[in-house]
Amino acid sequence: MRTDDLVRTLVADHATRAAPVGRMLAFALVLGLALAGALFMLMLGPRDDFATVASDPRFVFKFVVTLTLVASAAALVLRLACPGVETRFSALALAAGPVLLALGVIVELALVPSSAWTTKLIGRNAIVCLTYIPLLSAPLLVAALIALRHGAPTKPAFAGAVAGLLAGGLGATLYASHCIDDSPLFVATWYTLAIAGVTLIGSLAGARLLRW
Repeated sequence: MRTDDLVRTLVADHATRAAPVGRMLAFALVLGLALAGALFMLMLGPRDDFATVASDPRFVFKFVVTLTLVASAAALVLRLACPGVETRFSALALAAGPVLLALGVIVELALVPSSAWTTKLIGRNAIVCLTYIPLLSAPLLVAALIALRHGAPTKPAFAGAVAGLLAGGLGATLYASHCIDDSPLFVATWYTLAIAGVTLIGSLAGARLLRW
């Protein structure tokens, strides 16, 4: 079979593969999220003033950024699971979360005196952030990788990295409800580093586990 014929066959097979892989990913992530949620409640829990800050723009913005990342990563990882499917637009959509965060940082720099920038960036719980986002993301990453094994990604390392972004985004969403550092400067620094670590682990794991 020629390469072009093979690609057409794989694309035609996408309709039959995408739904089962999508259902498997959703089911796996629900289980992973249940475990991550249990760990969150056991070790951290929501911040004491959650009800008070729930309407604070900086607090809400954290969830806007992390959930945008989750949505874009989920859309891309589903397409990566099916060979021959166009992924360019979905890959570009991954920039939505970082762009939103960059805009948030610009607004923060405009509103906060320069003398307070370093304090806002360092925050009060950087080490907690770097510890618990990867920890909460771990069951979600395992779940996503298991689901991807039911597909046939042709770029296993990249698929694993995007699965790491998805897991890291969900882990960060959980952690955000505990985190008392709401500045976009803090989020852009420490959340990004934590999610990047999960992404790297996902890439390394995907390169080994998603090969076919």
